[in-house]
Amino acid sequence: MSQQLSTKVAHVIHKRFLSLFDTKTPPPEQILEIAPEKFRAIGLSNAKTGYVRNVALFAIEKGIDYKHLNSLTNEEIITYLTAIKGIGRWTVEMQLMFTLGREDVFAVDDLGIQNAMVKLYKLKKDNKKELREKMLQISEKWSPYRTYACLHLWNWKDNSPYKEK
Repeated sequence: MSQQLSTKVAHVIHKRFLSLFDTKTPPPEQILEIAPEKFRAIGLSNAKTGYVRNVALFAIEKGIDYKHLNSLTNEEIITYLTAIKGIGRWTVEMQLMFTLGREDVFAVDDLGIQNAMVKLYKLKKDNKKELREKMLQISEKWSPYRTYACLHLWNWKDNSPYKEK
């Protein structure tokens, strides 16, 4: 739900989402019972409404059990969950970091990470493929704690003295 939204807006929409249910973790069956119009009314786009429903359906049909996910590597989890329409690599990486607590995830496609690294390492942005390769090369030295590096990069970006006004 939070993809391409500010943290503040994402928090508000998530809070509204949870207010539709009697529990903090509604089962997928309850999510599918909610009319799409109600999701639209809390601020989700049509696309995100569909994606939320896709995740719920996937959870029912194939399962999104934390015990199973924790037995998989990061790449195996990415492959498994990106099979859900609307769920991309970035979304799964955020889940790896913030839900599963994986310590060695580097979100190379995250715009905040890219902007921070461009400024800190004086990287060129004109060639996305080269930028991505250089970022991955730099991040290798942070392994196996690249998640913490991402946290520091996001924090630096948000508190940078070089932040554009």
